[in-house]
Amino acid sequence: MNTYLALAESVRMINKGTHSLLIDYDDKLEFIGKGRSAYVFKIKGTEVVLKMFFPDFAAVAKEEALIYQALGGLEYYPSMYEAGENYLVIDHVKGSTLFQCLQKGMPITEHHLQEVDRALQLARDRGLNPSDIHLRNILITDTGAIKIIDVARYRQQKDCTQWDDLKNAFYVYYTRKYFPKKMPLVLLNTVAALYKRKMLPHYGGH
Repeated sequence: MNTYLALAESVRMINKGTHSLLIDYDDKLEFIGKGRSAYVFKIKGTEVVLKMFFPDFAAVAKEEALIYQALGGLEYYPSMYEAGENYLVIDHVKGSTLFQCLQKGMPITEHHLQEVDRALQLARDRGLNPSDIHLRNILITDTGAIKIIDVARYRQQKDCTQWDDLKNAFYVYYTRKYFPKKMPLVLLNTVAALYKRKMLPHYGGH
């Protein structure tokens, strides 16, 4: 029997209002996180993760699988090894998100931003439209490389300025000598909430 499929079928969850409640999963899986549409498990003894989508998000699973196929071979994105009706199996990326870097005071450099720009341009070169690029889905790996995860919105038609806004904040604020490089979680979450409500500046262009 397909091992990945068997592990996916071991994950049991139920809808509870607008949320999904995790009930059970195989002991070969290690729970590592929950996103807007899926639970994520590391498959023990491997360097891959099982992304298990909530019952109402099968369409998102299919969309993300198509995008990972289009991104295949690009070093800036996780490789996908299998896709099912409601799950994906992709690389486990070790590192810290830009959000975590700001929490911990880990340096974010201009080179990192240039690498993100390159990653997004390579996606555009393959006919995609990278969207929803934020601090929690860009990682600096343990070797200092850039990886981008959560690519489900890479085929949207709208022009997303989120990454341009982050770059502008980097050059206008973060690079200043006395700007704090370590920020409390409550401040980061407050800034994110204000931005989402369009109470902070937005900038256009790539």
